[in-house]
Amino acid sequence: MNRILKNNSGIALFLVLWILAFLSVIVGEFSYAMRTEINITRNFKEQTEAYYIALAGLNTAIKEIIRNKTGPLQTEDTEAPTEENTEDTENKISWRINFDIPPVPFENGAFKVRIDNESGKININTASTQLLRMALNTFQMSNSEKDTIVDSILDWRDKDNLHRINGAENDYYHSLPKPYDCKNGDFDSIQELLLVRGVTPQIFYGGLKDLFTVYPKNTLHNYRNRGTNKININAASAKMLRALPNMTDDMVKALMEYRKEKDFDSLTEVLSIVGPHVYDSIAMFITKNMNAYYTITSTGTINGSKTNVGLTAVVQIDPGQPTGFRVIEWIDRSLPIQDQQSVYE
Repeated sequence: MNRILKNNSGIALFLVLWILAFLSVIVGEFSYAMRTEINITRNFKEQTEAYYIALAGLNTAIKEIIRNKTGPLQTEDTEAPTEENTEDTENKISWRINFDIPPVPFENGAFKVRIDNESGKININTASTQLLRMALNTFQMSNSEKDTIVDSILDWRDKDNLHRINGAENDYYHSLPKPYDCKNGDFDSIQELLLVRGVTPQIFYGGLKDLFTVYPKNTLHNYRNRGTNKININAASAKMLRALPNMTDDMVKALMEYRKEKDFDSLTEVLSIVGPHVYDSIAMFITKNMNAYYTITSTGTINGSKTNVGLTAVVQIDPGQPTGFRVIEWIDRSLPIQDQQSVYE
């Protein structure tokens, strides 16, 4: 009898231990699931907050562009903001184009904005052969590769089916594994360059996309002046400046250092930096004139968090619009790359 009781006690103890172990696993799984859901909820909350902070930065930049629409965007103070009042802080920021604007505190985070004017790029729909080749000179490629890309760009945008010596028309594009038609019209977006013969993803994403723009879109005036495209010296990137004839890295650095303090008020100021020889080479390609199209990139961050969300938009300043501007292109960088969408005019 005692023996039976001892055996039953052992079985009961085993069952109790097994149940406790089972409950421990359930509790552990429940705790892990709850912690995961809390993290997902927090991340979603922070992503949403950062998105709207970035949106606030983009809207603030548009407001400042409209306020200063008659010329380069400038104020005097370029120090990082320390005021709690956002509006007072905005007034102390230098809202210049192609300039590292310091972060602006906003609600539970901050937004950092970058403003670029499309006049600092080559308009691919009006550029001459000389300008197209000049842009390609910044890349390590053979002359034959450059000839192919230049002629193919010209063939892509012209109205006929007659290809240039190194160009491509329907006969080439129809022979590809996945055939398509040659555009025979103006580029509607820079991404179309990826369809042009000779332009590889390595070349495109390696910097070519940052040298060209399709804005402003062609008008009758632009068609009559095709090939007279010039580059705004105050809006050009370092890579764009390096593409100019006879420019050296030291000259580009000197020009960018000068622009940290202020924009060029006259082209003779450029002459004093690069010297007469180089200035004579680049004078026909540069201007101080801005156009009405701005690319604005705004990144929102949350205090104490690694979360950041970015937005990019191309806007046209248009006094004829009730708001004073139009959104031409919108890129929501808060989404995964495969889900991003651009909205074109």
